[in-house]
Formats: sequence, C-alpha cells, structure tokens
Amino acid sequence: MRFELVRRPERSALFSALSPFLAFGLTLIAGAILFALIGQNPVNALYSYFVEPLTEIWSLHELAIKAAPLILIAVGLTICYRSNNWNIGAEGQFIIGGIVGSILPVLYPEFQSPLVLPLMLLMGMVGGAVYAAVPAFLKARFNTNEILTSLMLVYVAQLLLDWLVRGPWRNPGGMNFPETRQFDAQAVLPELFPSSGRANWGIVFALVAAVLAWLMLSRTLKGFEIRVMGASPRAARFAGFSAKRMVFFVFLLSGALAGLAGISEVSGAIGQLRPTISPGYGFTAIIVAFLGRLNPLGAVAAGLLLALTYLGGEAAQISLGVSEKVARVFQGMLLFFVLGCDTLIHYRIRRVAQAIAPSSITDTPAASSSEAAALEAGGTGGAR
Repeated sequence: MRFELVRRPERSALFSALSPFLAFGLTLIAGAILFALIGQNPVNALYSYFVEPLTEIWSLHELAIKAAPLILIAVGLTICYRSNNWNIGAEGQFIIGGIVGSILPVLYPEFQSPLVLPLMLLMGMVGGAVYAAVPAFLKARFNTNEILTSLMLVYVAQLLLDWLVRGPWRNPGGMNFPETRQFDAQAVLPELFPSSGRANWGIVFALVAAVLAWLMLSRTLKGFEIRVMGASPRAARFAGFSAKRMVFFVFLLSGALAGLAGISEVSGAIGQLRPTISPGYGFTAIIVAFLGRLNPLGAVAAGLLLALTYLGGEAAQISLGVSEKVARVFQGMLLFFVLGCDTLIHYRIRRVAQAIAPSSITDTPAASSSEAAALEAGGTGGAR
C-alpha cells in the first residue's frame, strides 16, 4: 500500500485565503509543544516571543528596521516566482548591493555632497542587479538550473565581503577589528522620526516597491506577461512572449531590490560594512514571498510577521534564556506549514493498494522451454 497526491479538480477559494492563517496557527501550536518539551511554560514563552516585542515604541521601530529588507527582497522574489523563475540567491545579491553601495563612503570619504546617498542607493541596486544577471545569463544561454547557480553565488558574496573587511577595506583606525570605517553623516540613511526611534527610510522604500510591483502585476502588459509565463509557458510562447527576456527582466528586478535592501541596511541600521551584514534576510524572504501568497501587498504583512520572529527570538533569548536559533526554528516551521497547507489545498491524498508481484517464472520470458520443463518436473517430483 502506498499514498500519492492527486490534483483536485477545483480548489477551495475559502481555504486558499485562509491558508496563511492556518499555517500561522499550526506554527503556534507546534511552537507551544516545542517550548513545553524544553521545559518552558508555553503561554509565557509565546507571549515573550510574539507579544512582548510589540509593547514598546522602540521595539516597533526595530520591527520596521527588520521588516524593510524582508519586504524589499520578497517583492522581487514574488515577481520572479510568479514568472516560474526561481531566484534562491537573494542573500548574495543583498550582500553585493551592500558592498557596491559602500564604495563611495569607504574608498572616497572625502567626497562630501548631497548626492552621496542617492548615488550609494543607485550603486547598490546596480550591484545587486548585475550579480543576479549571472544566473540569469547561465539559464538563458546554457539552460543551467538557476536554483543551484544563484544559491552557490551566495557563498561567493559572503567570502568576498569577509575578505574585504579583513583586508583592503579594513579601517586603519579600527584596532584590527574586521570592519570598515564608519560612514559619514551624508552617507547614512536618515531616520523617519529622529526624536522617537531608529526606523529609517528603508521601510518607505519597501512599501513603495510593494505598491509599484502590485500595480505592475495587475495593471500592465508586463505584469500580464509575467503571470502568463508562470501559469502556462506553452501559452506564453504562442502569445509571442520571450522566455529568455523574461528571465533577465525578473532576475535583474529582484536583484536590484535585494541590492537596495542591502545598501539600505548597511547605510541605515549598521553604518559600516562588517563580516556579517545579514542574519539571513535573503533566505527568510523566500518564506515571506510564499506566506504573502506571491502577492507584493501580501509580502508587506508577511514581512512584518517574519520580522517579529527575529525580535521575538531576541526577546525570548533574554527573558527565557533560550537559544537565538529558536527564531530559525519558527521560520522553518512556518514555511513547512505554509507549503503543507497549500499542497493539501491543491491536492488530495489517495491510498493505492499495490498489486501482488507475479512469480519469477512468468517474469522471465527469456527462459527456455527446457528450463521450464525441468522446473515443472522438479515441482512434480517434490509434490510426490
């Protein structure tokens, strides 16, 4: 007996809409069980994880800081995935965007102008787009799997960043710490409310990008092309849409948004380059994209929720003494339940009974007549 998935003739519109909420509820139940297994009170633990970070003004600013890169990256990934192109290397594009955008304040600190910050943001977008063009070119030219190439380039970007901050870009006056010089005031992303918290213009970039991406997908010919390419590549070919041009368009766009997120994080929340500038935003944004139902506006709500898991992990680490890896556990469970709910909405499980295997004699058509006669005689003798 075995089980197989069979596509449902019609999927439930109600359960499709409720799927993210079901996934979040199942994540809470699984999280409560997890906390109980490690000896923590589930109610107090979940309160510390999901409610306590929202009780202070400063924590809301931190939520906006962590949500901004998640939303920016997820919006680009949403467009990619809607076109059936799978960019898994947004983490690398995020890092390269931070590196390229930091060239001016690190190598040319004497360049003081109001144009410094706009140029940094533009350079960060260009850096992320160029880095994303590598897997796009390999797929369009050689039909290389973009999942593998984009993912492997993440580690190249991480090693490049580590080499730069420990080598040629290391701050001469930094007491040999692996970091660049601090950015000057004109190279720092301004805060939205300087008198009340640290939230910067990165969250504004994220919201604007989400709205523009939604308008493009729902109101423009390019958005229609993206949706058709993802839903039916064969129909897209008949309509005259170019798959190769689409690969470059969505990868460059998603890479540019990831690069913008990278330089916004470096120039806003951090203020310099360090060996690690991301706690895994590029990978977490994949969860954000799917939790948001591959909708740019849905990515805003999903990004805030996943940002809350980062804050909750830090709060639980302080108040409960648990590992900071708990945030990764919650993110992984959330992705598992999102994909599981979506699978059961689109498919049903069917039990299939396995047929009895035929005998070895009937399975061997090459057996000669003499061999068959010998076997029959041996069987007859054994019967007597």
